[in-house]
Amino acid sequence: MRIDLNSDVGESFGAWQLGHDDLLMPSITSANVACGFHAGDPGVMRETVRLAHRHGVAVGAHPGFQDLAGFGRREMRCSPREVEDMVTYQIGALAAIAGSEGVALRHVKAHGALYNMACRDEALAMAIARATAAVDRRLLLLGLPGSALLAAGRALGLAVCAEGFADRAYNVDGTLVSRSLSGSVIHDEEAVVARTVQMARHGTVTTVQGDSIALQVDTICVHGDTPGSARLAAAIRGALERENIQVAAMTPSPSTTNL
Repeated sequence: MRIDLNSDVGESFGAWQLGHDDLLMPSITSANVACGFHAGDPGVMRETVRLAHRHGVAVGAHPGFQDLAGFGRREMRCSPREVEDMVTYQIGALAAIAGSEGVALRHVKAHGALYNMACRDEALAMAIARATAAVDRRLLLLGLPGSALLAAGRALGLAVCAEGFADRAYNVDGTLVSRSLSGSVIHDEEAVVARTVQMARHGTVTTVQGDSIALQVDTICVHGDTPGSARLAAAIRGALERENIQVAAMTPSPSTTNL
């Protein structure tokens, strides 16, 4: 049994510092690097790629809406063509920087509002999948289990990986509770660790209504901007390894790929 631990990193830009990527990297196996639209800048992108490479962490693109002020968490009205172009642009930018460091991109994970919208909107999902395929058909595409995003990736022949969230609350339909609602983010470390082990070992998660639902995932996200994220990631990895669950960079499961 194995699971990948991913985290959204490289989210500082200019004089603004966010997260502690240097402390987080030893515990994760995949890094989703912000590409300059919702966070990050060229210098931060390069330093984050270097940091991930030093720790043997797989590097992926984390494209979002062009929304620095809202950190990419505000829904925006964009056509599928606009989304395809902005995602292509961001993946390409990170691929160029990573390539100059001798690092190949491994995956693509949309950020924030773009991710959530694409998980339920087929047209936006296809736009992201097309952008991913256009840059490199070998890239893994991440999304919620059963989402339009994974379906779009499969439709284009991409390898896809189903993602769970360690510190986010779930609805009974497997979607994430909106961040606008109380309790959407779980702050209790013991609860987050227990939920991660539950997802990895049993393929289930407990919803805000108290029901246990199926949630088969290939990778689990620990948010890099969560206070204490480095300590939390270390606790999660330690708990998984004590359960004899191998923590390793993501590979698509047979159920989530056409390859």
